Amino acid sequence: MEKITSFTIDHLRLLPGVYVSRKDHAKDACVTTFDIRMTRPNFEPVMNTAEVHTLEHLGATFLRNDAEFKDKVLYFGPMGCRTGFYLLMTGDYGSQDIVPLLTRMFEFIRDFEGEVPGAAAKDCGNYLDMNLPMTKFLADKYLKEVLYGITQERLIYPAK
Repeated sequence: MEKITSFTIDHLRLLPGVYVSRKDHAKDACVTTFDIRMTRPNFEPVMNTAEVHTLEHLGATFLRNDAEFKDKVLYFGPMGCRTGFYLLMTGDYGSQDIVPLLTRMFEFIRDFEGEVPGAAAKDCGNYLDMNLPMTKFLADKYLKEVLYGITQERLIYPAK
């Protein structure tokens, strides 16, 4: 079997950033998959499930309510390795195109107060596995270390 594209990226050189993982075409539509890498694979600890879960709830809620992009968001969810998230959007985008959207999203998460949307037994299959304070810390870290002043090395996958 051939390796899928995401397994051909050198994870020993991959930095936290915003990357176009792939582009797929369905009829006349382009679907861009983004790799929202929050921790450096194999060098930093992965995120705990409670933070990943909270970030997923807040991120998905923000994205599906964003005035500009809500109708283009198909999916936002965690990577199994717990080093980041995938964002799938309709449209042909580059990494730089969504940096303002992600900046707004991570600022929303960093500044969020109150009950996490969907964090109730009737709304979620694991609603007790949430950690808002640590999620806010991780959002602030990603803003400061990646999104604010983002550079090319954090927008384009490292060469093979």
